[in-house]
Amino acid sequence: MADPKASLSDLRIDDDDRLDLSRSRRRKKAVLLVVLLGGLVTSFVVMQGGKVYSLETLKADEIRAEGPAAILQASGYVTARRKATVSSKFTGKVTEILVEEGMKVEEGQVLARLDDSLLSREVGLAEARLQAARSSLTEIEVRLAEAELSQRRSAQLVASGVTAQSQLDADRAGVDSLKARLAAAKDEVAVAAQSLELSRQLLTDAVIRAPFAGVAVSKDAQPGEMISPVSAGGGFTRTGICTLVDMSSLEIEVDVNEAYINRVVSGQRVEAVLDSYPDWKIPGRVITTVPTADRQKATVTVRIGFDQLDPRILPDMGAKVSFLDDSAAAAGPRRFVLVPCGALVKEGEQRFAFVLDAEGKTVSRRAVTVAQRPLSQDCEVTEGIAGGELVATDPPAELKDGDRARPARKKS
Repeated sequence: MADPKASLSDLRIDDDDRLDLSRSRRRKKAVLLVVLLGGLVTSFVVMQGGKVYSLETLKADEIRAEGPAAILQASGYVTARRKATVSSKFTGKVTEILVEEGMKVEEGQVLARLDDSLLSREVGLAEARLQAARSSLTEIEVRLAEAELSQRRSAQLVASGVTAQSQLDADRAGVDSLKARLAAAKDEVAVAAQSLELSRQLLTDAVIRAPFAGVAVSKDAQPGEMISPVSAGGGFTRTGICTLVDMSSLEIEVDVNEAYINRVVSGQRVEAVLDSYPDWKIPGRVITTVPTADRQKATVTVRIGFDQLDPRILPDMGAKVSFLDDSAAAAGPRRFVLVPCGALVKEGEQRFAFVLDAEGKTVSRRAVTVAQRPLSQDCEVTEGIAGGELVATDPPAELKDGDRARPARKKS
């Protein structure tokens, strides 16, 4: 029979086992407490709106503008309708250049001279040929007068029966021959005169003159170089003396997306801003729309004329053009805020913006009304945003109305 004391001693818990059991219970309580706190924190975050977004923001300043609103914007360049590279009519050696870059020239002003030594000799030769032809003509006229006198004398003798008819026939043939030679001599004189005129014209063309009044924007040749109206091989022959621009013919050419070309009409008022002078608004009007489209860029070229030219306007300057609404309703004062077009989210035909609240903690999604400026980096918002509000300039795609957000710190 087993000892009862031994059985009871087996049921006793040692002090070490009791300590391990206590530690295990404390660990379980700690894990349970962490789980409960994590749940509470998660619930609190969910109740407070989830993730906190750090947004790049911009303060929307209210702008008050007078006059018509811009309904379209496009970019382009200043161009000249009259621009020419002045060259010679024939290949020759440049002996003198009388023009420099930036020089104003008048129509007919001498720009350069070519070597005319050979041309001068050709003119002298042509004059000598003309003189010889005229001398030959004079000789034939004298001989013809003599032959006609002999013919009349022979006719009288034949009538009196003194001379045979054959003599009269010979005199008549001599007169007809001299008349033919006289006609040929007159033609030779005319040819010699035209040859002389051509030589004199070539001599005149050796002096290169300005075809119109303008400004020289480039000097393309130097004395001693060969110049030709056509390009020659080897690269040693110039094809121009200088490039002239008629500054009174300056205008702007812009490319307008063909989807918006229906907003452009001839005579429409515009405002142009040169990249070189961003604070200078230049008034102008639409001259015409070029009746063809660029299938590669899906654009149509529009020509813009300046109301008044200015010396600051130069060819090939970059320009941005705002096409204005000429309707009477748009002529009065307007109030709007200017925000980057990238800050607006488009859904169908409606646009939305995300605006931070006054405390900068949450965003609200607002529908806005935007003036149609599709090619501009900034958009005129006429409704939906007030001046002084903070607008998210690049809202992430997952941002929703009521999300928690704060303005991002600006990088120094």
